[in-house]
Amino acid sequence: MITIKNARFVASMARLQDFPGRGLPEIAMAGKSNVGKSSLINSLTGNGKLARTSAEPGKTRLINVYAVNDAMFLVDLPGYGFAKAPKEQRDGWAKMIEGYLRDSEYLRQVLCLVDIRHEPNLNDQMMVEYLRHYGIPFTVVATKADKLSKAARGRLIPAICRKLAVQPWEVLQYSAEDGTGREELLELLDRFQN
Repeated sequence: MITIKNARFVASMARLQDFPGRGLPEIAMAGKSNVGKSSLINSLTGNGKLARTSAEPGKTRLINVYAVNDAMFLVDLPGYGFAKAPKEQRDGWAKMIEGYLRDSEYLRQVLCLVDIRHEPNLNDQMMVEYLRHYGIPFTVVATKADKLSKAARGRLIPAICRKLAVQPWEVLQYSAEDGTGREELLELLDRFQN
């Protein structure tokens, strides 16, 4: 299991371009607005101030890149499906996300975040279908696991599996609050360490 000794912000960009250290494995976080991508990065790295978080959806508006142990990059993509943003802005975010996923030659894994309390929506399904279609490896991460009892989580996982056509053992339950799933996610990241 990887031990995160250091994590630092590297770059924000409106489209995929070179950034310092580029060439290391990249693990991207994709999910709808307010699903907990930035919180996951903060809890995973043990640095609560690394990625900016907000209760207000749509806070991440650029592709944000974080170096972990100078061995890999975590890439925080803008949230999709933020209904209150103007259509032009939503389309811009979609192009930004697709451009990154399509063009990054160093992308090794996408963490598809879904809120465990809600069934995945059409945007979540489209993201998973896109990744499957282009052969991009992904893991479904069900965030906010601390908000529900173990029994309630057990009842909701099958709905996530049905909507995204994955198996229950392919869904990683995660909580940025109490650390549920952190070790499993660190084990996953360990495979990409140079």
